[in-house]
Formats: sequence, C-alpha cells, structure tokens
Amino acid sequence: MTRGGPRDPVPRFGDRRRTRIGLLGGSFNPAHAGHRHIALIARRRLRLHQIWLLVSPQNPLKSASGMGLFYERLRSAQAIADGRRIVATGIEAALGTRFTADTVRKLRRRFSRVRFVWLIGADNLRQLAEWRQWTQITRDATLAVLPRPGYNYAALRGAAAIRLAHARRPARQAPILASRPAPAWTFIPAAQHSASATAIRQEAKEHSHRQKPVTARAARRLAAD
Repeated sequence: MTRGGPRDPVPRFGDRRRTRIGLLGGSFNPAHAGHRHIALIARRRLRLHQIWLLVSPQNPLKSASGMGLFYERLRSAQAIADGRRIVATGIEAALGTRFTADTVRKLRRRFSRVRFVWLIGADNLRQLAEWRQWTQITRDATLAVLPRPGYNYAALRGAAAIRLAHARRPARQAPILASRPAPAWTFIPAAQHSASATAIRQEAKEHSHRQKPVTARAARRLAAD
C-alpha cells in the first residue's frame, strides 16, 4: 500500500482464488525494464495468471546504505506493472516478514488454493544456499530460474543447484511447473536484459554530480517566477 495511494492489489488476509501466481521478490531499488522483462517471460512460459512484484521492506542480504525509501521503491515497481497481470505489492511490509521463507509460508496459509512459483534470477540462484531456510522455500513453492547476464554458468553449477539436482525439470515442462509438487525447479532459457538497478543508481549519482549547484540567489529567483 502506498501512503495516500491506491489500496494494495494483494489482499493482506488472503482469499480463496484458485490461480497460478509467480512471486518475484526484490528490493526494486529501483524497479526497471529488466524486472518487467523477467515478469513477462515468466508469465508466458510458465502459463501463470499473475505475477506479484514483492517489494521487500529491507532485503536482509543487502545493506540499508543506499537503499531507497520503501514507498519510493514500491512506486517504482508500480510504474512497471500493468495492475492486472503484473501487480506490485507491499504485502511483505503488511505481513511483517523480511525473509523469503517466512513470506512464502504466510502466503501459502492465506492463499491456500493458489499455486505459487517463486521466480529468481540466476544471480540469486548462485547465492540461494546462503538464504535463511532456503530448502524450506523449495518445499513450499516450485522454483523458476531466469537467466541473468554473467551468472548463468556459475549458478547452474552452484551449491543450491547441485543440492536440488534431483528436483530439476527440463525447460519444456515449464508450462506445468506450477502444478507439480515441490520441490521442483527449472531454468528457463530466454533473451536476457542488461538493465541493472546498481547501474541505474550509479548513473543517477553521476548525473547529480554533474549538475551545477544552485545558489541561494538563483533559488530565490526561481521561487519568485
């Protein structure tokens, strides 16, 4: 939910919908075209009814330094969503969860008839074994891995991929992944998008440094116009 904005599209206390939903979590600091690219591919290839962009109040694996305000990041996610097939939600803040395992567990309880697929990029698969209760996540939801430039090879040979080798399904089974019992996961080969939140923040920082400072006199003149 945004302050003074529209109601969150995901009901906090759940509902009885029977749908297939992809969960794309992240800081979205900021959200960008690469996130939308992944969401569109996942919805089409996995035959999902909806993608939820779960904006994290504070990613426990990332520093709070340089992290945008939660509501600013939520608004940036809303800007790339269409509000129907792809929706941005702050439900993690409402649930009071910080860790993916807790979020997925609570969502399963509140949306007991939904088939959830957790969506992650190859960069996150590479470090998945470092996540809190990561094996519980794979038991609570099926997992779809999307390619990320420079990470795919290492991710598919990393600790989590090796541990879950028995549960890997071929990409051709992606359309039925949501209906399979967990643990089950697949890697979805697809065109890759080069957008990076880190690069966007750095570019914005460099741009602000290039701007000439506004003097007090100039500021008063602008205010008077």
